[in-house]
This record gives sequence, C-alpha cells and structure tokens, in this order.
Amino acid sequence: MRSVLVIVLVVGLSVTVLSAAAVPHKLNNKPLSEQDHYDGKEHNEDYDHEAFLGREQADEFDHLSPEESLRRLGLLVDKIDKDKDGFVTENELVDWIKFTQKRYVTEDVNRQWGTFEAVQQNTAELSWDEYKKTTYGFEPEEDPEDSEQTHGITYKNMLERDRRRWDRADQNQDGRLTKDEYTDFLHPEEATHMLDVVVTETLEDVDKDKDGFVSVDEYIGDMYQPVEGQAEPEWVATEREQFATFRDKDGDGKMGAEEVRQWILPEDYDHSGAEAKHLLFEADANKDLKLSKEEILESHDLFAGSQATDFGDALQHDEF
Repeated sequence: MRSVLVIVLVVGLSVTVLSAAAVPHKLNNKPLSEQDHYDGKEHNEDYDHEAFLGREQADEFDHLSPEESLRRLGLLVDKIDKDKDGFVTENELVDWIKFTQKRYVTEDVNRQWGTFEAVQQNTAELSWDEYKKTTYGFEPEEDPEDSEQTHGITYKNMLERDRRRWDRADQNQDGRLTKDEYTDFLHPEEATHMLDVVVTETLEDVDKDKDGFVSVDEYIGDMYQPVEGQAEPEWVATEREQFATFRDKDGDGKMGAEEVRQWILPEDYDHSGAEAKHLLFEADANKDLKLSKEEILESHDLFAGSQATDFGDALQHDEF
C-alpha cells in the first residue's frame, strides 16, 4: 500500500480566464490530477485528460483504432449532456469534472480501506497500530530510525506527519478512524477541518531551510530547477514578481503559514470551474459558449489524448 504521505502536487491553472495572482499553487493530493497543468508555459494535456476522464480511467490507455476511440468519446459526451439538447455547457462540464473527482476519491478510499485486516474481518473502524503495521511494516511497539529514508524523508518524519493527520481526522478522538474519517485522512484537501494540515504539510515540504517560512528562492525552487548551461525561462522571472506582488502579503520577503494558505487555498478559486472554462475556451471553435459533440471530437487530443482511454468504466456509472 502506498503511503498517503507521498507528495502529489498539481497546479490548477486557467490562464485564459484568471490572472496569475488568482491561480493557486500546488496542493497536497492535488484536486483534479496528479499532473501539472503547465510546465512553465508549456500546456500539459495529460492534466486535462485526468480532470475530464478521472485518474483511474485516464491511466487505462488502450491501443484502439481512431474510429473506436472517437466512438467511445462520443458516448461519453452523450452522458455529460444531461439535458440532451446536443450541447455540453460549462455547467455540465463542471458537474462532470466534479463527478469524476468524487468517483476517484471514493474508489481510492475503497481500494485502500480494503487492504486492512481489521476491515476484512468486518470491523468498522481502523486502529492506528494496524494502519502503521500495514502501511509501514512496523509492529505497534517498533519505532523507525531517523536514518531510514525514502525519497529523502525519514520514516520517523513520515509517521509523525501521518499521526498528526490521523489525529485531525479522528473527530471523536477515540484513537480509531471510521471509513468517513479515513476518507478525510487520505484526502484532507476534501475536508474543511483538515485544511490546516494541508497548509502545514505544504509549508514543511517547500521550506527547505526549516525556518518556518517560504522564501522567494524556496518558492521558485519548488517549481523550477536550473539546468546548467540553460538560461532561466522568462516565466520564472514572472513568478518572482508574483511572489513579491501577490504572495508576500506583508512585504517581509517570505511567506508565513497564513500566506501559504492563501497561496494554495484561495477562497475565490474553483478547480473544477477553472478546468471547465479552460476546456470550453480551447474547444469552442465557433465561440458560442457551449460545445457540440463535433467540437469535442475535433478536440479529441485535448479531452482524451492521441491514444484513447478505455471509457468503459465511466460509461457504466449510472449515478452521474
């Protein structure tokens, strides 16, 4: 079972609609995709595929003929078009993207919840000791050493982070997690009472010198690593300006916890809405603010990639 502390970061950008100041930075357990939407200024369509299709479905690429892949995408468009008027509106896109995200969270929780022995024995709650043993291989009385590392993070640090997240998810403080509480633990970005943990973990990840703040160099370093012999891209200079103008609210040259919160969790930003606007902007050839099936099929690479995703699972979900 993978550790829930593997840091999965994503940027939810919609450059056609929002100013750079309004776009949030990377989140733990990214909202719509494990991909970055933009690599500098380069658009990454894999982000759109995962946001539109769902992460599990976007991973199931089959080598289908162009005719079959278009046929399956057309079937999916029919499902998204709830009012059956022959067009997909922005609101219908938002509803679909939210549905695929909710489905991903539910399936991810179900998959991981079922790996615990107590759950397999029909126990409705999970203890910390069993989580620790199943996830890390440590018996309850064992403590990992600081020297044991994975991806540069010690097991001790990972356990401490997990325990902090566990305690926040354990709303009745009985030391055990119900499935709903485990959902908050595994996907803290989806639960309001867990957002402080998301901010703390992000700050710890980006704050390389461990002074409790994010400097401009740490801010840039989280997005860009210089390559010897190559000039720094223009977008990096733009990000430095963004840091000074928008991120560093009090002008002290660094971001504290509250500034990090505003950076990664802006109140006025909706990832699903931004992605819907982005897809609409890119695919709406006649600019009538809605998408025909033909327009979506013409933009097949944007929605599904050059190799078609297996849409079978998505088409079988009647709850949408």
